Amino acid sequence: MAALKLKSAGSGLESLSLPGKLAVGLVFTVMVAAAYFVVFYGEVESNISAQHQLLQQKRTELDKAEEAKKVYNKDLAEKARREQLALKQKKILPDSSESPAFLSAVQTVATISGIKLTSWTPLDEEPKDYYAKVPMQLALAGKFHQVAKFFNGVGQVDRIINMENIAIHVIPSKSERSNEQLSPGEETVHVEVECLATAFRALRAEEGGGGKKRKGAGRRARKK
Repeated sequence: MAALKLKSAGSGLESLSLPGKLAVGLVFTVMVAAAYFVVFYGEVESNISAQHQLLQQKRTELDKAEEAKKVYNKDLAEKARREQLALKQKKILPDSSESPAFLSAVQTVATISGIKLTSWTPLDEEPKDYYAKVPMQLALAGKFHQVAKFFNGVGQVDRIINMENIAIHVIPSKSERSNEQLSPGEETVHVEVECLATAFRALRAEEGGGGKKRKGAGRRARKK
């Protein structure tokens, strides 16, 4: 009897017409497609949405990083500018006496000007509130226009150097010594000059201001 019932049920499905079978197949296909959409496509759509959100987050982070990079480059350029300014200011007003560099600058200008630096004597520093004077007594000799060129050249060096207490002595010319008459082109004024060249340096934090005078390396007159 059971076999007969199964056969009867199967024969019922087989008894459907072709359009009915197509309809049943179509319904089955739609059900499978719906299940695919819900199970697979829905998951893919969720992943795509998550990736879009992640992409937007990364773009926001990239924009922030680009802005931070601009600020960093600006700070880096400002740091380089300040370092260059500090280096330039240190050349103008160093925080140490740097007597050898001071003398070297004066000698260089003297050589370029064509005069002879006959002696130089470092003197004691003179501390002020925020800076100290670094004086040096100089004696030089040369033609008058060369001396003028020397003073002008000293004003062009990086470090601040003041020329004070200038005393100029004219050396008798050859014609005056020998009572000879020279043509105007042969007559040249030679002079000897004594002056005080004063450089400056910034006081360091530990030195403070208005302290006692600091002794120099020694008051030694050097001659070439």
